[in-house]
Amino acid sequence: MTAAQATSVAATPTEPRTVRRRFRRPSVGAVIVYVAATLLAVFWLLPLLWALSTSFKTETEASLGQDIHWWPETWSVEGYKVLFERGDHFTWMLNSTIVSVIVTVLTLVLCVTAAYGFSRFDFPAKNVLFGAIIAGLMVPGQALIIPLFDLVNALHMGGTYWGLALPQVVAPVMVFILKRFFDAIPKDYEEAAKLDGAGHFRVLWNVILPMSGPIIAAVAIFTFIGSWNNYLWPLLVATDPSMMTLPVGLQVVAGGYGLFYAQNMAAAVLGAAPLLIVFLIFQKRIVEGVAGVGLK
Repeated sequence: MTAAQATSVAATPTEPRTVRRRFRRPSVGAVIVYVAATLLAVFWLLPLLWALSTSFKTETEASLGQDIHWWPETWSVEGYKVLFERGDHFTWMLNSTIVSVIVTVLTLVLCVTAAYGFSRFDFPAKNVLFGAIIAGLMVPGQALIIPLFDLVNALHMGGTYWGLALPQVVAPVMVFILKRFFDAIPKDYEEAAKLDGAGHFRVLWNVILPMSGPIIAAVAIFTFIGSWNNYLWPLLVATDPSMMTLPVGLQVVAGGYGLFYAQNMAAAVLGAAPLLIVFLIFQKRIVEGVAGVGLK
């Protein structure tokens, strides 16, 4: 090759080489898992779609036992209109929000501090106390209704936000979950913070909690959802209609005027809509928290 040819070859820009990615065929097991998950998702969504569709039907169409069809022949908001006319839904929704926020905040404060104490400190009767908390998981909440009702009345908190919220704060399962998560966090981080002069509460606030974001978010969301859906306790304590939570108020309206399918479905949609919005906003945190608990 002459010098001129070599110069010409060197000056010629090289074409970029296209990289072809090999398509990996999914295994039979993966296909089965995807198909099963899709079918489960469809079966889970069918009742929700049916409730939403029925809520937009007229009462006459929703009450017909024959010729059942998914989509309304005549779209109507009669069910929602009647519900708002017969009940103070905005007040009930505000009550549910206030009670759920109080329960969530107090549950996080108590459960996080209790779990941190059981995870990091040694004190007399530690195992006995933790065993008592675990034993609380086996006690159904309905068995505590009567003593809690007597206690709330003795403290003159019946029909108040505190009377609605405080009996729902105790959550042994959350203490257990948080303790298991804290146990898996290496103690080297705490020792480094203590060398810088940090106390126990500062270690908890600046070291443990930032590393426990997903599990804290998951516990908060599940606690909020559980308090929002609680029906039995608010039914007993909130005797004044202005203090009723949303599930109780909707059931009172739906049950006080007979059986109306469209109105009942509209009430179910109104009660579930805030929770669905919360789940859609924080679903990533929920999945991370649940997966983190399983991995830890």
